Amino acid sequence: MLAGVDVALVGLFSAKDKEFGRKLDLLAASVEARGGHVVSRHVQRRGVSSGGVDKMATPFSRRTLLSPGKAREVADACRACGVGVAIFANPLTDHQRAVLNDMFGCLVISGEDLR
Repeated sequence: MLAGVDVALVGLFSAKDKEFGRKLDLLAASVEARGGHVVSRHVQRRGVSSGGVDKMATPFSRRTLLSPGKAREVADACRACGVGVAIFANPLTDHQRAVLNDMFGCLVISGEDLR
């Protein structure tokens, strides 16, 4: 499924998660082992920005998992780079996958799908 495909990695991580880089590295290694080429990485850290700590208790976006601004940023990058698959480090619902597929213009899956 990933052989020869340009891939974007995407992850939403808590500010408390100091291992987010390592988690993306492991996901990248899994993609490359399947013949994919990681062309970009996109990280949203929850609770890092000004006022973000107050938002830690609010639920994630049911539509995109990401904030609207970050989702647009990733969508623009995927389209600009001709990404074939965007892989989230986080689990996604079927609804999120459908919304993100349309928004990003490519197949969107979770890293769990690679197992």
